[in-house]
Amino acid sequence: MTDTPAEYVPPKVWTWNKESGGRFAAINRPIAGPTHEKELPVGRHPFQLYSLATPNGVKATVMFEELLEAGHPAEYDGWLLTIGGDQFGSGFVAINPNSKIPALVDRSGDKPFRIFESGAILVHLAEKFGAFLPTDPAKRAETLSWLFWQMGSAPFLGGGFGHFYAYAPTKIEYAIDRYAMEVKRQLDVLDRQLADNKFIAGDEYTIADIAIWPWYGGMAKGVLYEAGEFLQVQEYKHLNRWADEVAERPAVQRGRMVNRTWGEPSTQLPERHEASDFETKTRDKLEAAK
Repeated sequence: MTDTPAEYVPPKVWTWNKESGGRFAAINRPIAGPTHEKELPVGRHPFQLYSLATPNGVKATVMFEELLEAGHPAEYDGWLLTIGGDQFGSGFVAINPNSKIPALVDRSGDKPFRIFESGAILVHLAEKFGAFLPTDPAKRAETLSWLFWQMGSAPFLGGGFGHFYAYAPTKIEYAIDRYAMEVKRQLDVLDRQLADNKFIAGDEYTIADIAIWPWYGGMAKGVLYEAGEFLQVQEYKHLNRWADEVAERPAVQRGRMVNRTWGEPSTQLPERHEASDFETKTRDKLEAAK
């Protein structure tokens, strides 16, 4: 017989326990603002991106690589931002008061300005270059609807399911069941949409695909949280078809390498400043040059 944990009774006033929070307890805190002074580096290109190759970070780097692939003048410096360190530096907090990646500084005009939140970055770049966001009102509305669907849904996948399934200090059946149910519902939403559409918002590849693929494409292929078998992701055949098709795009393959610091060394490009960096400055090339 298994002992049932005692029921948790919330106190009248919550207090922060620095030891709680599981794997990422050391970087979580209930207040905002910088913890130390640190200026951000600035390169020579019109766009300065500060990021890490998490699903949200991959959205921005894939967008830049797609724009460049399509011939747009969207050269950027992709600076690596460390979680728990740089994200709380004064320079980064100045461009994202929420201290989360990615954040972008657009220096292409007379006065630099910041854009934070991955969805806002995608919309800004799409509108600036007239790419990956349809101008037809109905198609534009469909694309933005799916973009905002992703922004609202992914916290259930990452902060909910991902946290309790992979990172929480103890496995809580109720929490895992609750979020697994919601994630499978979301996967089914996408699978049904892709049964009748080549891409998420119709027959065009858009910022909706760029936003959704790093999260739900990764889940469909069993990459995120190594939870593919648990969630039986092979059931979502239309979603898997789309995930494979997007993954084959050269710009997507490049974008997911930028600011990456894990996996095979040949897939890691910690910083990206020139197109040639993909050939000369991946982790394996840098290690071989030592």
